[in-house]
Amino acid sequence: MAQLRELKKRQTRTTISHVATRMFMERGFERTTIAEIAQAAGVSKMTVTNYFPRKEDLFFDAYDEVVNGPSRTVAGRAEGESALTALRRAYLDGIERRDPLYGNYGPDFVRLIDESPALQARLREIYDQQEEALAATLAEEAGEGASWLEIRLAAAQLAGVQRVLFNEAHRRLLAGDSEEEFYRGLAEAARRAYAMLEPVLGGYAVR
Repeated sequence: MAQLRELKKRQTRTTISHVATRMFMERGFERTTIAEIAQAAGVSKMTVTNYFPRKEDLFFDAYDEVVNGPSRTVAGRAEGESALTALRRAYLDGIERRDPLYGNYGPDFVRLIDESPALQARLREIYDQQEEALAATLAEEAGEGASWLEIRLAAAQLAGVQRVLFNEAHRRLLAGDSEEEFYRGLAEAARRAYAMLEPVLGGYAVR
């Protein structure tokens, strides 16, 4: 019974997300209301806000994976693997799988961000939260007596790569890259970005 309820919740969330995405693409983010999304999805406005407390979260529906995915990768890294190596591996693996989370969400998606101050502000918050989650994971593993400065600097640099690579994907989508050009270029950008951090963080937070 509990499993059935959870399945129903996931299905409802997915339906709301898909309906909202379609409406945002058709009408624009600012011109679409939560009430209209609720009506189109066949649910109440309260149901929408229970799953997505903010309208911006309907747009960035992969919020949890963006915020917490890198910290989970670091927490689950292999023996002898540094935080940087784990994050580089996960990013390049995502590109290899053609996972939309790692870039190719389409030019219409990034144009909507460019057109909406609210979405731009929410995106900054999301990456700030990602940095906080990384710092919390690094601090938990480092234990008492660890350098707060080192933890914060490491988290800022590791999260900074994620943010810069999102912007690189954004740029390539608007430039009209083919799918092959897009993924090849983004993979090369990721290798270069992580290589720049290697001298500083290559030996940091090794399990």
